[in-house]
Amino acid sequence: MKCRQQSIALELCTLQGMDAITHQQTSSYRKYVLFALTVVYVFNFIDRQILVILQEDIKNDLGLSDTQLGLLSGFTFAIFYVTLGLPIAKLADKYSRKRIITVSLALWSAMTAVSGFAGNFIHILLARIGVGVGEAGGSPPAHSMISDYFSAKSRATALSIYSMGIYIGVLVGLLVGGFLAADLGWRNTFYLVGLPGITFALIFNFTVKEPVRTTTNQQNQNSDQQSLLVAIRRLFQYKPFGLISFAAAFHTFATYGMGNWHGSFLVRLHGLPIDLVGGYLALAIGVGGAIGSWLGGYVGDKISKGDQSVYLKIVSISVALSIPLEFVYLFASSTPVLIGSLFFIYVLWSTFLGPSISVIHGLVPTGMRAISSAVFFFILNLIGLGLGPTVVGIVSDLIEPIFPVDSLRWAMAICILFTATGSWLYWRSANRLTAPS
Repeated sequence: MKCRQQSIALELCTLQGMDAITHQQTSSYRKYVLFALTVVYVFNFIDRQILVILQEDIKNDLGLSDTQLGLLSGFTFAIFYVTLGLPIAKLADKYSRKRIITVSLALWSAMTAVSGFAGNFIHILLARIGVGVGEAGGSPPAHSMISDYFSAKSRATALSIYSMGIYIGVLVGLLVGGFLAADLGWRNTFYLVGLPGITFALIFNFTVKEPVRTTTNQQNQNSDQQSLLVAIRRLFQYKPFGLISFAAAFHTFATYGMGNWHGSFLVRLHGLPIDLVGGYLALAIGVGGAIGSWLGGYVGDKISKGDQSVYLKIVSISVALSIPLEFVYLFASSTPVLIGSLFFIYVLWSTFLGPSISVIHGLVPTGMRAISSAVFFFILNLIGLGLGPTVVGIVSDLIEPIFPVDSLRWAMAICILFTATGSWLYWRSANRLTAPS
């Protein structure tokens, strides 16, 4: 009798799943969901990166050090962002991912607006922690939804399009932030940038449907029931999950370690006005990064022919090619050369995210996709976002007596070592993926 009931329940779940999958495979709706999720990611990075263009004004107004600036955009933000991402992702593997994203977007947008009220370092630190808490619920549930809406053949492209939201958000944040800051000041900029996300949270909630999880086998049922610690331990049994995660972490130490200081670098060492800096960085990071993000997944989907290691080798080569351009950017004196090199750096840097997540989601059961993204981002952001900007700020303060004019330049130069290490680890990940068990 029990077996009979289980059989009937399985048939009902299968029929419901088939109906939902048919709906998910409607091309126009899938594209809309991907668009909506990408817009959420745009808001994520507008609100996260707006500090980059405002931090010199904030430093001067509140009397902050480079170490404090590094903590604001680095470790203290990242520790809440990555730590809360794990339990939220575990919830996303069981409950409504759409609702988690909606609440998260509304929270981090509100905390961005609150940042404008800060009167000292502690105030703005608490506001940025609030942004990190909200953003913890953004990406892992979105990755899981995309992997349910798109098949393995097009998943890397879809995830790479979603990842373009990083660079579109950076473009909008830097461009709009630069002009608003020049005319209205950093406080009003925070107010105006934070509020639109709350409106879009409502639009997202009422127009996006929660997809059915496309696999309901026993393996995924077991993954739903396991504890968070057991799930994390299990992830590292899927080779080469750990290597891919640390490859991305070392790479993003460089991207955040240099990236979160671009505004200060161009203002301090090259004497550029803040609105011009915003325009230059929007072009180089926003456009260059969006192109590279799309290319990483698209080229991988086109040439991989089922070989997942190809995705990782593309990333490894792209990251390695950026190294000579990093030297040019840091030590060139010509503004066109600076911005041109930075543009191509971001084309090459930004190829990594879509392919990395696509390969990881191909390694793990469907019911572990959100948690796999969360653990991947935990490692990536703790080392990259958490330590990158913070270490650069600390080193800049420490060596300022030796290099009073260009301490920031030499502090940023340490990131080149992390770029090289990330490229090497990606190549090792590709080889480990194809190695016999």
